[in-house]
Amino acid sequence: MLIGEYKHILDDKNRISLPAKFRSEMGKKIVITPGLDNCLFVFALKEWQKISEKLSSSSLLQSDNRSFNRFMFGGATEVEIDTIGRVLIPDFLRDRANLKNKVVLIGVQNRVEIWNEKAWQEYKEVVEKQADTLAEKLGQIGVL
Repeated sequence: MLIGEYKHILDDKNRISLPAKFRSEMGKKIVITPGLDNCLFVFALKEWQKISEKLSSSSLLQSDNRSFNRFMFGGATEVEIDTIGRVLIPDFLRDRANLKNKVVLIGVQNRVEIWNEKAWQEYKEVVEKQADTLAEKLGQIGVL
């Protein structure tokens, strides 16, 4: 399971170092794709395959399905983790998530999210203020 929050630097060649814990769970190749809330999603190939199958099985006749598939697959790229644990973030994905020098990597169970550090701090502050309300909603549907 991918968990935790790690602050890292995006170097001048658009590379970031993945935490060793993430690397050991994800393997040597990963998929980076546009995420939601202006971050990037990073999946191990095995996990990406599961998500791919679910998305591909959705009806092509529904506009929302087509749009979301285009969003996820069109921006996805397979990336190798180098021998010292770095990954190259393509320019178009870096720009999409507004990644600057300081980034935050978040482990979210089956994926890693890459955030602009300032955007993550702002997002986290909002969610922390809503945590009790969110927990109650999840409790009402039997999640917690």
